Amino acid sequence: MSQFWSNIVHDLTPYIPGEQPKTNNLVKLNTNENPYPPSPKAIKAIQGATDEALRLYPDPNSDILKQSITDYYHLENNQVFVGNGSDEVLAHTFQALLKHDKPLLFPDISYSFYPVYCGLYGLDYKTIPLNASFEIGVDDYHQDNGGIIFPNPNAPTGIGLPLESIENLLQQNPSSVVVVDEAYIDFGGTSAVPLINTYPNLLVVQTISKSRSLAGLRVGFAMGHPDLIQGLVRVKDSFNSYPLDRLATLGAAAAMGDKAYFTDICNRVINTRAKLTLQLEALGFEVLPSQANFVFIQHPKHRAENLAQALRDNNIIVRHFKAPRIDNYLRITVGTETECEQLIQALNTIIIKA
Repeated sequence: MSQFWSNIVHDLTPYIPGEQPKTNNLVKLNTNENPYPPSPKAIKAIQGATDEALRLYPDPNSDILKQSITDYYHLENNQVFVGNGSDEVLAHTFQALLKHDKPLLFPDISYSFYPVYCGLYGLDYKTIPLNASFEIGVDDYHQDNGGIIFPNPNAPTGIGLPLESIENLLQQNPSSVVVVDEAYIDFGGTSAVPLINTYPNLLVVQTISKSRSLAGLRVGFAMGHPDLIQGLVRVKDSFNSYPLDRLATLGAAAAMGDKAYFTDICNRVINTRAKLTLQLEALGFEVLPSQANFVFIQHPKHRAENLAQALRDNNIIVRHFKAPRIDNYLRITVGTETECEQLIQALNTIIIKA
């Protein structure tokens, strides 16, 4: 540890992202990237933006992108905030809206960046256990809090919370900001965006990394009451008033506008997930009901850690979490039909040999 670090640095436990291998011969099913390419319209927009105008600073408000989001969700411009990936949007959210005297609440099994942000920004927090079926119990959040945040569908379980449950949560906590992190919502969940105009304490966060196949572009956004959005803007403009570059703004806007392509690739992932689930169950795996672009599985006769290593030996990488309650589960991204067939063939061989 460096003597030159600020005091807070010594106590941080950074988030560890999924492995990004340097070799090209692996079937990569560990970081929930979309297996299909971005919209051709997005690629064209990015290519068209690589001209002499790059000498200029980008639009600090990313108005073209905001307009594409408001058009898609039928919102107003002052109800949308954009940033470098949903992680940056969440970081600003923790600072602007969730730092209060009472603890922030989120599930015990959830996105592992949440406690990292709490440590970075000095937030007190309390984790609320998922039930025995790994579901969020809304009534468990009916207690004093300084805010609530959870992914929907949850990660890494993939289990979604119905809209009526989210509305119940909002009604139970009218004095707290409720953040619904919808990174995977387009693969079968129901978005909470329609509730925004009814509940001024609701903030919905999304990303174009998953369902719009643009993880490499790093664009995320939040939607909510103008007062919430203004809080985010004040933090953003005190940190980086030019969060999105010109290529990201135009590429993301084009992707948001290409509804036909977006619908097609989401449906392809959903259909492959259904087929993959049946194949995994036929091999004896327990597969949690997923509304995301991944499945969360365990086998009653095989340790997840051993299965993950055996798959790697077959040039397939998946995600194994060592956290309590889920240390015998694997999270597997839904790849292409071909990639999923390779996965099933490898697992079949591994299980037979064991």
